[in-house]
Amino acid sequence: MKKLNTNMLSKIIVMTLLLVGSISCKETAKDSSEKEVIAEENTKESSDSRFGGLALYTVRDAMGKDAKTTLKSVAEAGYQNIEAAGYADGKYYNMAPKDFKAFLIELNLNPVSTHQSAVTLDNADVMMADAKTAGFEYFVVPIPPMGLFKYDQATSSMSMTGGAKNLAEILDTLGEKAHAAGLQLLYHNHDFEFKKDADGIVPIDYLLENCNPEWVNFQMDLFWVTKAEADPLAYFEKYPGRFKMWHVKDMDEQGRFAPVGQGTIDFNKILTQKEKSGMKYYLVEQDMTFDSLQPLDAIKISHEGLKKFGFE
Repeated sequence: MKKLNTNMLSKIIVMTLLLVGSISCKETAKDSSEKEVIAEENTKESSDSRFGGLALYTVRDAMGKDAKTTLKSVAEAGYQNIEAAGYADGKYYNMAPKDFKAFLIELNLNPVSTHQSAVTLDNADVMMADAKTAGFEYFVVPIPPMGLFKYDQATSSMSMTGGAKNLAEILDTLGEKAHAAGLQLLYHNHDFEFKKDADGIVPIDYLLENCNPEWVNFQMDLFWVTKAEADPLAYFEKYPGRFKMWHVKDMDEQGRFAPVGQGTIDFNKILTQKEKSGMKYYLVEQDMTFDSLQPLDAIKISHEGLKKFGFE
């Protein structure tokens, strides 16, 4: 065998190095590409796992003690949207509206709606400006405002004074103000609105028939509708498109609040009519918990329950 001369040996070494380098670069690029795909998949999975909304009234005690830590827990439980119920002195949970919005953005939480039980015709403009600054879309009147709501502690029953016509006129005025502020106004029901008042009028029917739909729509609380022995589907059929939001909470066999999926309400049937109802958002809410169940644990159970019924 002939010996290779120096030049030939050098060429072989260079070509070998180039070949090895090329393979190495391709493998590195492949590894990098695979890592990017995995990262994208992980991000997608994380995004897909965040769905549904929570009414923060459910965790009001925890929010009062440490709002920021509680909001982090809400995000970790898988919720994407939130509804506030803690406005006082121009702040949301002791945070200025812009700071509240910034913190929610930091947690990838979406401020959808806010319950403003203390609203009046006099303070509405200021409240609505704050709600807009905080990033909310919907301004919700959770009870008949301005002292019209009555609660009998002895019987745990709710009612209102002033009559349905008076409430409708107030809501129309507030609704027009909300529209001017770039918000949508909703009225949230309990059970008493579905029962005839002293004048023989069913308040919720009067509101649906007489409030201007351009200014006033509704947040249907599915628990309270059920408690009143009314049929949500019948209301969707008669007043399509008027129920822009739902409160989703279950009822146990004793008639008490329960986590979603732990009670007797047929959410499957109700959910089939979401388009007819006009529902844009839904929010888990549980006014009270029982049998040592803590609210922060209840919201986790409810989030799993949402999957059971196909909420997205």
